[in-house]
Amino acid sequence: MQVRNRKKRILVAPLNWGLGHATRCIPIIKALIEQGFEPVLASDGIALNLLQKEFPQLESTELPSYQISYSKKRYFFKLKLIQNTPKIVKAIKAEKKLIADIIEALHIDGIISDNRLGAHNKKLPCVFITHQLQVLSGNTTWLSTKLHQKIFRRFDECWVPDNIGDMNLSGKLGHDQINELPIKYIGPLSRFEKKDTEPIYDIMVLLSGPEPQRTFLETKLLKKLCQFEGNVLFVKGQIENEQQISEQKHITNYNFMMSGELGDAINKSKLVISRSGYTTVMDLAKLSKKAFFIPTPGQFEQEYLAKRLDEQGFVPSCSQNEFNLDQLERLKDYTGLKSMDYELNYRRLFGLFEGK
Repeated sequence: MQVRNRKKRILVAPLNWGLGHATRCIPIIKALIEQGFEPVLASDGIALNLLQKEFPQLESTELPSYQISYSKKRYFFKLKLIQNTPKIVKAIKAEKKLIADIIEALHIDGIISDNRLGAHNKKLPCVFITHQLQVLSGNTTWLSTKLHQKIFRRFDECWVPDNIGDMNLSGKLGHDQINELPIKYIGPLSRFEKKDTEPIYDIMVLLSGPEPQRTFLETKLLKKLCQFEGNVLFVKGQIENEQQISEQKHITNYNFMMSGELGDAINKSKLVISRSGYTTVMDLAKLSKKAFFIPTPGQFEQEYLAKRLDEQGFVPSCSQNEFNLDQLERLKDYTGLKSMDYELNYRRLFGLFEGK
């Protein structure tokens, strides 16, 4: 009787590529708990570390690392990814084999994979979360898109965290007709809630992403912001065992913040400087923030999102090499991001896991 009535256990497996995939799974994990499921966390590196800190009460397990890293130069970005492909393919194969073992050992009833290509098993209902129905890669976009779609066609459903209509955040990334796969637009995902509070910080810097580009931008921004007259909060996006806080003149540095603290800090900031990763875009839209985007050099997705939002008059942006404090003068001509409230019926969404 206890086995029959036990909570269904759903493996939630975000990709460890920066923090975005992990953080946008946080509202999904909370909703699973609220709907009577028992999430089990699975990832590697800082993504797993973050989720373990957010949900210390949940069981977790480590998956093989894709060992994703960026090139030091923008024009070597694609070449670096090609060089990493054999390691990634090997990790995906190991991941798929380990997933089968985890299902048996931890009594898993379903899988939600956020861009983990091997987190799938044909015996269970499996969901793939992505905002990239099209994977931009320059003149090889057709190939990267075809390969990506081939993989997530193995899943029962594909959840796209965006609106289906013209008022959307992902543009052509998340809007492509794929007849062979049930695609569900679930609205933008964010772990934060908007609060009407008085601003404390003139600028908040919010960093994340693979090395070495994260460090390159950190070094540049710290140097530039030393000349800024105003209060600066600098969150480096380094998930470590202990939170470290330091101050140098008008700049307060954090290695990382947990969700509640980070949401409060963004709400209390007049302006956020960050990468243009899609999860960051969703978070800042939820909080209706003014922002300035500096896309990761050579990452086509971030460059596309930054350019699109710039051209639409929402958020100014520039390349990493071009950034200086004078660029912030452009902010007066932009509206900032706006919330796209979307009421998601989680009970209906999770029905897939009830039906098998």
